[in-house]
Amino acid sequence: MADAPTTPVTPRANDVDPAVDARTGEIRQETMIINMGPQHPSTHGVLRLLLELDGETVLKCTPIIGYLHTGIEKNTEYRTWMQGVTFVTRADYLSPFFNELGYCLAVERLLGIEAPPRAQVIRVLMNELNRISSHLVWLATGGLELGAVSVMLYGFREREVLLDIFEEVTGLRMNHAYIRIGGVIMDLPDEGLRKIERFLEDMPKRIDDYERLLDENPIWLERNVGVGVLSAEKALALGVTGPVLRAAGVATDVRKDAPYCGYETYDFEVPVSHDADAYARYRLRLVEMRESMKIVRQCLERLREPGPVMIEDPKVAWPAKLSVGADGIGNDPAYVTHIMEESMEALIHHFKMVTEGVEVPAGEVYQAVESPRGELGFYVVSNGEHRPYRVKIRDPSFVNLQAIPTMVEGFLVADAIAAIASIDPVMGGVDR
Repeated sequence: MADAPTTPVTPRANDVDPAVDARTGEIRQETMIINMGPQHPSTHGVLRLLLELDGETVLKCTPIIGYLHTGIEKNTEYRTWMQGVTFVTRADYLSPFFNELGYCLAVERLLGIEAPPRAQVIRVLMNELNRISSHLVWLATGGLELGAVSVMLYGFREREVLLDIFEEVTGLRMNHAYIRIGGVIMDLPDEGLRKIERFLEDMPKRIDDYERLLDENPIWLERNVGVGVLSAEKALALGVTGPVLRAAGVATDVRKDAPYCGYETYDFEVPVSHDADAYARYRLRLVEMRESMKIVRQCLERLREPGPVMIEDPKVAWPAKLSVGADGIGNDPAYVTHIMEESMEALIHHFKMVTEGVEVPAGEVYQAVESPRGELGFYVVSNGEHRPYRVKIRDPSFVNLQAIPTMVEGFLVADAIAAIASIDPVMGGVDR
């Protein structure tokens, strides 16, 4: 039997090797474009990175934001000056006290007033506790993203103690609106002070535990040393501030460079490193937590002296007697009866202060504070009315995100996870 004639067989499409050019037979040199986020856990929920990859190497990185836009800045233009506090506190939701303080300091500068000394100490106290709690969230989430699950459990365990303190002092765990124009809304309760003292006793040992667990851990070293390097020159050119800049050797801190709330009278150091990588930022933040505890101890010593916590200026705050009512929230029935029956002018003033709020003289001011992520600035403009004309927030997370391409391009995709974690961005402040 004769052999059947043979005919050339055309390969099916799925038989073609996609890595080989069909015309030349050479290996293709094309790159891959992928989206990392906004759902990826390590991009903090709502950050999207457009990556161009050659294998697992990042050739180009484009950060894309805007998935958590809240309109906080715009909303302040439609509320009274005091109501603005409840909006700005929600920007960087891991550092609400810093948002409140920066905003209130800016408004107080426009008003030409200053909060009482005790209120200034309480502001410093709550901000430094908030700095520790924010760094604990960074340690917990950053550790989880790199596989250190135990660190995540420990970080949130200690943060829970701080949230209990915040709730004891302000009534809320987050978004407190505790710092107000002219001072703070109420004094520290005795139980809150006791909880702070217990925290100061326990926390140094906890930081020791973190260091024993991570400092010489070979996996932690492999994932962080030499990863996400950002030199001082590049950091300054991009406007980066906070721990990322200090880890590159630049000893800048708003608390030292432009002191506020009496920070110049406190004894503390600004830690600096020169390695400029993710590991240096890890070590630096642990030292910062120790320095914050040092400041908190000094605050507790100064709080032994009693005093008012809100300015007693009827043009700015509610009448002083009304703010210290028997029920603790400012509704003293005896005083309310007094202004209703004996002083029509006081009643009218009280009504206008509640409904319209303070009238801020026309002007503009920029006020910065040192948040856990860097320089947090408020550019506030008044046209002389009862609400802001403009509130612009210079959020450090927004500025620091510019450094991501420099830190990840040329490195592996896995290194991008560690680099982003070392920046510690909070998207509530970015998409404000």
